[in-house]
Amino acid sequence: MSMTIPSDWMQEADARLAQFKALIEAGLICKSGEFFPSVHYPPITMVPPTTQEDLFRTYTMPADGFVDVYAHLPFCAGRCLFCHYPVLYGPQPEAKARYLDALEKEMDLYMGVLGIDKIRPRSILVGGGTPTYLELPQFKRFLDFFCARMDLTPCRQFNYDVDPGTLVGPEGLERLRMMKDHGVNRLTIGVQSLNDAILRMMNRPHDVATALESIANSLQMGFIVNIEFIFGHPGQTLENWVEVIEHACTLGVEEIQLYRLKVERYGDFQGPIKSYKHIKADGFPSLDDTIRMKQLAISCLRSHGYLENLRRVFSRERRIFSLYAHRQCCELCDQIGLGLTAFSSLRDRFVLNTQYFEEYYKSIDEGRLPLNRGLVRSREEQMRWAIILPLKNRDVVRSRYERVAGVPLEQVFRPKMQALKDHGLIEETPTSIRLTPLGGFVADEVAEQFNEPAYVPYPRDEYTEGPLNPYRNADPFAATDPDLQDQDGSNREGGAS
Repeated sequence: MSMTIPSDWMQEADARLAQFKALIEAGLICKSGEFFPSVHYPPITMVPPTTQEDLFRTYTMPADGFVDVYAHLPFCAGRCLFCHYPVLYGPQPEAKARYLDALEKEMDLYMGVLGIDKIRPRSILVGGGTPTYLELPQFKRFLDFFCARMDLTPCRQFNYDVDPGTLVGPEGLERLRMMKDHGVNRLTIGVQSLNDAILRMMNRPHDVATALESIANSLQMGFIVNIEFIFGHPGQTLENWVEVIEHACTLGVEEIQLYRLKVERYGDFQGPIKSYKHIKADGFPSLDDTIRMKQLAISCLRSHGYLENLRRVFSRERRIFSLYAHRQCCELCDQIGLGLTAFSSLRDRFVLNTQYFEEYYKSIDEGRLPLNRGLVRSREEQMRWAIILPLKNRDVVRSRYERVAGVPLEQVFRPKMQALKDHGLIEETPTSIRLTPLGGFVADEVAEQFNEPAYVPYPRDEYTEGPLNPYRNADPFAATDPDLQDQDGSNREGGAS
């Protein structure tokens, strides 16, 4: 029997939906209500082509020598319906061995470019794909060569994204022990749902029982555990969604993470979810219910003591959050990425590795980093980037902004800031600018207010001509009302989705 949703939660959800619709009318959100995440700036799908020489000719390491590190392992048991990244499926031991060979060489190439003989990480994230989807000898091999190139002394957090099915049974327990022995101390488990019917629709390679066992094993081994869930997926209803989050809150994990389903690609591969929607659109929750789902989850999490600590991630203790995400997106520290489709987010530039396996191998065999896109940010791009990432994820600290962007925060985007304040989306303090609870609910769209018009996710006519239309007052130094002076560059139609 489906649970009864508390009436006060439904009232909160309906009120938030009304606010969401008002923000569509104000121009903040595209008229269809569709969603494009503000993850990087520029968005990955819009980063221009470049070369290693152009990106690294003028780069110098941070003065303290520290970086944050991401490593990507693009292997999975199968293709999940919602996935937007290129991966290889099934065991394929030879393909995995070839990739590990190349990844090890890439690490050496990158250290050569940086002029270092050891990487000194503040934090590490290993992701995928399913980075634990390796046979035990290959799993150990990766951890050995990866950690051998690191000075782990300053590393406070070593994160691993994991799939439930790789953490159960004798082999799963051995993987957990291997990670523990190599310094891994935080796991994000891709649970996605605690409803077997929904998991089958997602084409997930695990069931609820496996997910629960993986969580129990990870907690017993002493890891900080973050579990993630997708909402707005086919088959979900308000009732079965709330049941899932209610169940999740009883599992004793430190963090719970929420994602809205993304239909349009935001990575290097268009996931099958788009074709599925063309065929079975009536199987998706309505936009209204998708927005209600998010607020219902927030209400449920709050009732169990979980509060939003880093955007979309809820924890009971303020001190527990992803240092990797915080360093990169809030403190704007230099972070290097290794592997297919991996990115490096550096203090004045962005580097994106190729999405093609053969191009990845060819570049490394020729002694070049396997990048194919990126940019050294202009002064204006730097001013935008230094707002977008911190505002989306926590807050924009005035002193840090001026240091990174070279201009005081109070001198830029004043009409936009005022419009966002007028609509209750941001608040200013003497030391920072941050999102209100309503602003946090639509954090991606608020952050995209500061995109250059070429990087706005949808064409101008997809938004109403309200005061929050993202094409208005696009010049960071605009000081006039958008109705009097339109700064968008009238010949632009926005970035392709």
